[in-house]
Order: sequence, then C-alpha cells, then structure tokens
Amino acid sequence: MTATGNNTLEYDPALCTRCGMCAVVCPHGVFENGDGLARLADRGSCMECGACAKNCPEGAIRVDSGVGCATAMILAALTGRKQPACKCGPGCG
Repeated sequence: MTATGNNTLEYDPALCTRCGMCAVVCPHGVFENGDGLARLADRGSCMECGACAKNCPEGAIRVDSGVGCATAMILAALTGRKQPACKCGPGCG
C-alpha cells in the first residue's frame, strides 16, 4: 500500500474483493466501481473521514481519519470559524 496525494489514504487493489462498499459510503466520490475492482476516481477529494476503510471487509483501504480536512471542517463548525484550518495543501485552510 502506498499513500496517495496530500492525505493518508492508502488503497491496495490486490486485496479488493469487488464489494463496492467504498464507492457507496464515500461522501466525496473518491472511489468508484471500475472494471471488477474499486478505482480511485478522485483521490484529491479525500477528506479522511474513514468511511471507506471502516466499510472495507478485506482491509484494502487505510486512512488515518481525524488528521485532515474532515476534522478541520468539524472543528471549524463547532468553534464558529469561517475557514477550516487543516493546512493539508494548496487552497486549504
């Protein structure tokens, strides 16, 4: 497994059993069902919520939820900040 982009998302297609749950649960369309395997469709949109990893029965997906944009967005909402402050990459808080 290797990390992708500016986040901690890791995907190992060799472990994928084609269940499609990652595509179903991802709120940002990071995964989609490809030709028999899950496919990373938009890895840059991953906000590290962890839904894909928690719903992958074979452990083909790993992500350190709570370290990136999702946490920053939740904290911004709770504290009344107008802009999330995750500093994960260009264009981010």
